[in-house]
Amino acid sequence: MSHRMLATAMLISTALITACSSPAKPTSTVPSSEQPQPEPTVHTGVLAAPGGPGTAFSYNPAAPVGAELTVKVTNADTSTTVEFGAKGLQPSRGYAVHAHTKPCGATGADAGPHYQNTIDPAATPEKASVDPAYANPRNEFWLDVRTDAQGAGTSKTTVPFVFTDRAPASIIVHEKETTATHHGEAGTAGGRLACLTVPFEQ
Repeated sequence: MSHRMLATAMLISTALITACSSPAKPTSTVPSSEQPQPEPTVHTGVLAAPGGPGTAFSYNPAAPVGAELTVKVTNADTSTTVEFGAKGLQPSRGYAVHAHTKPCGATGADAGPHYQNTIDPAATPEKASVDPAYANPRNEFWLDVRTDAQGAGTSKTTVPFVFTDRAPASIIVHEKETTATHHGEAGTAGGRLACLTVPFEQ
């Protein structure tokens, strides 16, 4: 065998040995869309006349007895997503929908004020802040919804906070078509038509 052929054979042998001794490590990349997602908690109630047992009450015919309300809560590491759904409300109209601090009761007032994540020092347990720095859709849960011809509708919001020592306890359906945010009216939504008790923090 010539020196050239011998050198070529040695190079091939070295390459084969190197390839066999250092196999490429397989990599596994799961697309972000396939990563496990937090499971929502789902709360549903059928509106009934106030004063009786149950978790969902109608205080006004604009949110009729028999309408069904559903709330889905998804807790992530640094955010909370809430989705509101309704069936059987008045058709083709808007409702302003917010999270409140207390469970539903015999009257709409029993649910307490709007839940605010960061509390205005000037606020009280009975009255939430109307300062736009606190009464806004990043510090509260605003789920304004418009129904279709059958009285069904959905709304969804994600806020940049998670629950710690406090959490909302109910969802109130208000009479206004949208939440007012004019000067001096931050978060204003009108009368309380219906309520669904929701244990946001499990």
